[in-house]
Amino acid sequence: MVKLIIDSFSERYISRWFIFAFDTFLVVFTLWLSALIQNNFVTGNLVSGAFFLHLRFVFFIYAGAFLFFRTFSGIVRQTSLSDAFAAFKAITWGFVIILVLVVISHRVETTPGSWPSYPVLTLQYLLLLVSLIGSRFVVKSVYNRITHVPLKKEIGVVIYGAGTAGVLTKNTLYEDKEYHYKVIAFIDDNPYLAYKTLEGIPIVSYFVTLRPSFIKRHNVKQLIISIPSLYPERKKEIIESCLNLGIQVKVVPALNLWIHGQLNAHQLERVKIEELLQRDPILIDSKNVFRELKNKVILITGAAGSIGSELARQVLTHAPKRVVLLDQGESAIYALQYELNNSSERRVNSHLIEFLVANVKDRLRMTSIMDIYRPDIIFHAAAYKHVPLMEENPYEALMVNVFGTKIMADLALKFEAEKFVMISTDKAVNPTNIMGASKRIAEMYIQSLANGKTRFVTTRFGNVLGSNGSVVPLFRKQIEHGGPVTITDKEITRYFMTIQEACSLVLEAGAMGKGDDIFVFDMGEAVKIYDLAVKMIQLYGFKPEVDIKIKETGLRSGEKLFEELLLTNSENLLPTPHPKIMRARVSGLTYKEVSKFIDELTALIIEEDEFQIVRKMKEIVPEFVSNNSVFQVLDKKA
Repeated sequence: MVKLIIDSFSERYISRWFIFAFDTFLVVFTLWLSALIQNNFVTGNLVSGAFFLHLRFVFFIYAGAFLFFRTFSGIVRQTSLSDAFAAFKAITWGFVIILVLVVISHRVETTPGSWPSYPVLTLQYLLLLVSLIGSRFVVKSVYNRITHVPLKKEIGVVIYGAGTAGVLTKNTLYEDKEYHYKVIAFIDDNPYLAYKTLEGIPIVSYFVTLRPSFIKRHNVKQLIISIPSLYPERKKEIIESCLNLGIQVKVVPALNLWIHGQLNAHQLERVKIEELLQRDPILIDSKNVFRELKNKVILITGAAGSIGSELARQVLTHAPKRVVLLDQGESAIYALQYELNNSSERRVNSHLIEFLVANVKDRLRMTSIMDIYRPDIIFHAAAYKHVPLMEENPYEALMVNVFGTKIMADLALKFEAEKFVMISTDKAVNPTNIMGASKRIAEMYIQSLANGKTRFVTTRFGNVLGSNGSVVPLFRKQIEHGGPVTITDKEITRYFMTIQEACSLVLEAGAMGKGDDIFVFDMGEAVKIYDLAVKMIQLYGFKPEVDIKIKETGLRSGEKLFEELLLTNSENLLPTPHPKIMRARVSGLTYKEVSKFIDELTALIIEEDEFQIVRKMKEIVPEFVSNNSVFQVLDKKA
């Protein structure tokens, strides 16, 4: 009932002409009060005729100033400093105009006593300033008190950052109608601000605030980081401390993301798991990449996927002649087309990009595309990557990951592309599944083509945070639905990298590749998936195993506990100019040998005998040993 009354009240607004009438009434009232004060509150001393003459004179000038500066057009209940400044300008300019006219009239000696005295005008100016601006803030304060009824339990909040953004965040929280926030303190690293107050709220140090005793005493539930430019290392430290204390962390978005320049409580973002796994920023030789891509025709296959779309965004910043984006997914490529064609930041020329729906398995279609566009550089990101699905569909895994790659690589040679960059995976190393083995065969074929005019480069890295089908979006969806969060095994670990840094390294590796190269990225430390699930639950403000359960489901078909980036017996790491990129020297097969194997696979594909197909894959890739799969019987027989 209370909420309905408040909602009904909050939807009504006072007419701007009513506000204008009220402001002009204040002009009349303050002039009368000023004259009364000058006459020591003796009304008999006021000459009614002279007073009304003064009033008419002052009234029209101030009314004109209000109309010119539109002081009445703002919403009173949301009066801001800019509204107050507009009122200040209107009143001050009105006062200055009146004074100028009074001075001029006195000099030309017009009718004595027809003008207000200087003391009356000055006093009225001060009273009008206080009453007009003050009345607006009084209305705003009363409205906030009436409408900010604590319908829900009070939420204790500390704000990291005692600057302008911190104050705006505090005001935004207090204006929120859905929750009842109470800002306990501001945190700031500036020692000169310690033990001071900001709008009546104490500023305390980071070490004082994030103590269990302080958190418990003030019942702090949330910490809001209001410094968008905070160093990643510092941000990570704060988030980790809050998670250990059971405090939910939110972040104020960048200023350009505020709606119409105003911050809304619903815009406060949860901290993303990517920020906890983030490493030092990767420095890219952008000049080298720019030289590589400038004025070139670039073809990206699998362009609507996580990697392909980010490659497209980054390639477009390096002045290419044309970018051809190809994907078999109609809806996905349409979404990318809409994004890029409506991106004001990139100012994409519609003639610069071609969006094509096509499948890399279709040799005729790919030949036609290559003949029309004649790409200089090909980034081959099209692939099937889901391990359990490909374990059940080895035919499709081979058709796309092996034969699709072969078609694109052969056409790159035929049409004399300068460079072919293939996106591979850490699952190609000592593969335990169909997907990984198919990518390893593709790597072997790419390597065997190294002696032609086209330079072939392979880039190999682990899991990409936030990519389609990765654990992060899955966990996020499970948490938002109340759990449980499912993991295959508590001991399973994976390497992770953000989409942006992975694509940056692909461009850098592609620029430095001379042919017959397999580049391995420094993925940092392996992450335990169980720990990842725990932190994501905590970031949502829940307690793992209490609010959200974590359920162990067992390894899926083809999965293994640990991933490697190197074939330990046959690969050696060599440094490159970039500290995050290493060159793996692999003893590959000749073109004749690989072609013979692929021809044999082709014959088996036609027969559609999955076990025979997988047996041949194990012959091509001797280190391919199936795990948790129906194809393990082939390893036992061997």
